[in-house]
Amino acid sequence: MSTYLSLSDDPIAAVATPFGEGAIGVIRTSGDGCIELCSALFSRPDQLRAAEGHTVLHGYLQDPASGQRYDEVLATVFRAPRSYTGQESLEFSCHGSPAGLQAIMGLLLQHGFRSAEPGEFTLRAFLNGKLDLTRAEAVQELVTAKTRTAHSLALARLSGGIFQRIDAVKQRLVQAMAAVSIQLDYPEDEIGEVPLPRSDIDFARQELRGLQSTYRSGRLYQEGVRIALAGRTNAGKSSLFNLLVREDRSIVSDQHGTTRDYIETMVSIEGIPVRLFDTAGLRDTDESVEFEGIRRSGMIIESAALVLYLIDAVEGLQPEDLSRLEQIRDSGVPCIQVWNKLDTADADLPDKLPSDAVAISARTGAGLDALHHAVLASVGQGEGISDGAVVIDSQRQHDLLLRALQGLDQVASDVDAGEPMDILALDLQEVLGALGEITGEVTSADVLDAMFSGFCVGK
Repeated sequence: MSTYLSLSDDPIAAVATPFGEGAIGVIRTSGDGCIELCSALFSRPDQLRAAEGHTVLHGYLQDPASGQRYDEVLATVFRAPRSYTGQESLEFSCHGSPAGLQAIMGLLLQHGFRSAEPGEFTLRAFLNGKLDLTRAEAVQELVTAKTRTAHSLALARLSGGIFQRIDAVKQRLVQAMAAVSIQLDYPEDEIGEVPLPRSDIDFARQELRGLQSTYRSGRLYQEGVRIALAGRTNAGKSSLFNLLVREDRSIVSDQHGTTRDYIETMVSIEGIPVRLFDTAGLRDTDESVEFEGIRRSGMIIESAALVLYLIDAVEGLQPEDLSRLEQIRDSGVPCIQVWNKLDTADADLPDKLPSDAVAISARTGAGLDALHHAVLASVGQGEGISDGAVVIDSQRQHDLLLRALQGLDQVASDVDAGEPMDILALDLQEVLGALGEITGEVTSADVLDAMFSGFCVGK
C-alpha cells in the first residue's frame, strides 16, 4: 500500500457490498473531483454537481456517449471534509446484481476512476485525520466480528475507547516530560528544584498495565476458540451439539456409531465465537469407515483448545472412558468431564461428581448454564466480559504497550536511583514514541501497508 500513499487524493471506486446477489449493492467513490466525474455519468448531472453534502438524488447511471442506461440508482453525496475519508465522496446504491455492479465499475474505470486497493478508504480517513490508528484497526475488527459481544467490543474501540485511555496517559507523561525539560534547560540556581511528578509515572504504569492485560480476552472474542465434543458412542455428543447449535444438525440415534465423521459449525458461548466439533464416538471397531471417522476425530481432539468429554451418567465412568481421558490429558489439551443424561440418572448424581465435572441433560437443557461457566473458566474468561468494555486484540498494540511499560519501569528505576535528568528525558521520550505509534501519530509506510492490506476492498 505504501506504493500509492502519494496518490491518496486521486479518484477511486470500489464495490463496498459482498459479492453475490442481493437487493442492494453499494459502490463507493472518493477523491478530488469524484463528484464531477460521477455527474458526467448521471442522468441529472447539474443537480448532482450542485447537491449539498449528505443529500440523496434519484436517477440513472448511463454512458455519456451512447446514452445507454446501466442502472437506476440513488446517489448519496458527501462534501469534504464531512465524509468518511475526509475527501469529497459519493456512493451509488444500485440493484444488487453482480453483473450489474461489475458493469458499473467498468463504466467508472473508463471515466477517470481507478480501483481502490484493500482498505484504501480507511487509509485515507486515517491520513486525513478522521480516524486514529486504533480506530482504523477497529473498522476491520467490526467487519469481521463473529458474535454480538465481539461486535460490541470492536465498536467501543471504533468509538475511541483505546485512544482516550492512551491519550490520558500521554497527557500525564507530557507533564512529567515538562518537569524534566525545565531542569535540563535552566540552571538549578535560577528556578530551584522542580520535582518529577512521580504520581504521573505511577498512573501511566497502572493504566497501561491494565490495558495490556486485556489482550488475551480481546483475541479470544475476535478469533474464537476450537472446542471438540468427545466420548464413547451414545454418550450424547450429538444431542449436546444440537443443543448448543440450537438446531438438529447432527443425527441422534440409539444405534452405536451413528456419527462416522466429525461435524463442525460456529456457535456463540457467552459471546465467545466457538468452532464446535461433534466427533465420532470413541470405541474399538473393525468397520473401516467408522474406524477412519474415529481416526479423524482423534486429530480434531488433539488440535482443539478445549475438549468436552461426555460420559453417560446412567452407565457411569467406564474403563474405556478412563483410558480416553488419560490420552487427552497426556496430549495437553484442557478437558471438562460432562456427565450427560442428568434427567434419567440418580437424583444424587451431582453430589457424587468430581469437582471439575459438570452434570447436564442434553435432552432437557438442564445444567447448560453451568457448562457455559465451566467453558468460560477453562478458556480464561471467568465470568466473561461486559459489552462495550475497552479491550485490545491487536498484536501490534500489545507489543507497543509492552515496550511502553518496559520504558516506564526503567523511568521509575531511574528516579529511584537518582539518575541524571537527561537519562530520564531519553527514557520518557521512548515511552511517548511507543504510545504515538499505537495511535498513529508516529508511524511508517511499511506499518500502514501491513495493516491496511488485510482489509476488504471498499473499506
